[in-house]
Amino acid sequence: MSRGTALITGASRGIGLDFAHVLAEHGYDLVLVARSDDELDRIATALAEQHNIAAIPLPAVLRDPAAPDLIWAALTGQHIAIDILINNAGFGLGGPFTRTDGTRELEMIQVNVTALTALTKRFLPSMIARGHGRIVNLASTAAFQPGPLMAVYYATKAYVLSFTEAVAEEVRNTGVTITALCPGPTRTDFARAAGVREVRLFRNPAIMSSRDVAEYGYAAMMRGTRVAIPGTINRLVAFGNRLVPRRLATMLARKAQESR
Repeated sequence: MSRGTALITGASRGIGLDFAHVLAEHGYDLVLVARSDDELDRIATALAEQHNIAAIPLPAVLRDPAAPDLIWAALTGQHIAIDILINNAGFGLGGPFTRTDGTRELEMIQVNVTALTALTKRFLPSMIARGHGRIVNLASTAAFQPGPLMAVYYATKAYVLSFTEAVAEEVRNTGVTITALCPGPTRTDFARAAGVREVRLFRNPAIMSSRDVAEYGYAAMMRGTRVAIPGTINRLVAFGNRLVPRRLATMLARKAQESR
């Protein structure tokens, strides 16, 4: 018997893919959202066969402002209720703001902020109406301070953290919980895609695996934790940034984003 249905964005790789594995292992049916049709089909088939669950591939490009409504329409048209929403999709871009690709940064805001907000707006009311549901929004330790040399990415994650904490308080006592998952640097394809693989922040050999982050996120979600920061060092950094002067936190973040 299925424990419910989970929708995961960015489900074809990294933390999103590991969340899919963790949820399937716990008996949840899945709706997997990502850009790649063929890869998504392969992942859905493998998860369904391995865990005896239903896994629906739902290709969507979240850079398209219409994508959240199309996802909602596709699922409501099939009478599929979502019990868990994992807003995982997102990407970054490194470099000085005056030199980075402005079009890509606006797409980043669309994926990291606007699509996340729109999907939460769509699925949250029905969760409240049923009296149960869980949402995880992927923030980052980047949410706790400004991030020179990755300015737009850090700003998007600050939005995710603030938005999540605020709405989590609004829905208190409804049976629905919302968690901001705030990992630090993680072993995924993120750094290569963002062009920051050689910066100090990602050269630490002790950075967490995406599987560890997903497992921590699942446990935090089930507890109803509002802000979940995996890893002792990440927690120290996040809370330390709240104690030091803002300018100092910004300078330290710049050092971490520099290649030498």
